[in-house]
Amino acid sequence: LSEMRLLARDPLRYRRQILGLKQYFSGRQCTVVLLDDRTSTLGDLQVQSIAHGVLELEHMALEYGAERRRLRVVKLRGSRYRGGYHDFNIEMGGIAVYPRLIAAEHRVEFTREAVTSGVRELDTLLGGGLDRGTSTLILGPAGSGKSSIAAQFVAAAAERGEHAASFLFDEGRDTYLSRAAGLGKDMREQVEAGQLSVQQVDPAELSPGEFAHRVRSSVVHDGARIVVIDSLNGYLQSMPDERFLTVQMHELLTYLNQQGVVTILVMAQHGFMGSNMDSPVDVSYLADAVLMLRFFEAAGAVRRAISVVKKRTGFHENTIREMRLSSEGVTVGDPLSDFHGVLNGVPVYNKSLASLLKEGDADA
Repeated sequence: LSEMRLLARDPLRYRRQILGLKQYFSGRQCTVVLLDDRTSTLGDLQVQSIAHGVLELEHMALEYGAERRRLRVVKLRGSRYRGGYHDFNIEMGGIAVYPRLIAAEHRVEFTREAVTSGVRELDTLLGGGLDRGTSTLILGPAGSGKSSIAAQFVAAAAERGEHAASFLFDEGRDTYLSRAAGLGKDMREQVEAGQLSVQQVDPAELSPGEFAHRVRSSVVHDGARIVVIDSLNGYLQSMPDERFLTVQMHELLTYLNQQGVVTILVMAQHGFMGSNMDSPVDVSYLADAVLMLRFFEAAGAVRRAISVVKKRTGFHENTIREMRLSSEGVTVGDPLSDFHGVLNGVPVYNKSLASLLKEGDADA
């Protein structure tokens, strides 16, 4: 249309030409697609009133990473369309459009039951396990065992014959599988057989819409019953604007919950010990359960503590237990009833060290 606009020179003549073309093609039952490079002034927006539909494309260059493309249906007469912005990519052989996810459009019936981890003490701490159709946030400093607990639930799902999907933002696929094997959970055979899906995600190249499409595809096409997002810190970096993170995450979690999927979210906090632990963004209110991990010092060693601070769907223990990672997997001890101040990093014990885990295999 930019060339026609230049030839017409006058806005009134230009509009008459467009109307003439519209009447000509309408009488011949033709579908016409008009392209405009948007170099016109704002006054030329009146041409949109002539067209039956208007599709707007945008191209955004971020400070780092691949550019983002999105489209929006401005109008489409006589049709109900999905408003808002939708991410799309230009690929070999065409374009791939990722419609904005609307959770209310996807509801299925499922049986609510507890999903266990295979670690009796951990399941006891969680009040029997994680319920289907819920999301769980695992929160803690780097190296505290967040990803290992998530991998424990994935391995337990594979043993039950269920499909699980893990989306990794912070580590490579081979590193994830090697670390799981070091914890006694070798999942390579299940991955090769297609029972488990492990996808490495590059936040600099992936748009939020494409990521939501991948998660939905793992549920619809692969039948995933457990979805792990490791971690939300990396997912945050894939957003062009942080204020949209919680909105898109809420919609994605609602969709997964309505599909009966157990969703496990991993988030690393800043710091290692003490009460000054900070999270990059507060999404704890979106999760149905929050599992908190902490480092603490006792008996001349740095140890790990685990507790459940929230669970909407049922009972959970209010105790704090010690956790250890070794070649035998995840080990959770008895409640640290003789200690207080564990979550601050420097606990004070009142009686003895009997409640601590005995030194066995070295920490992984």
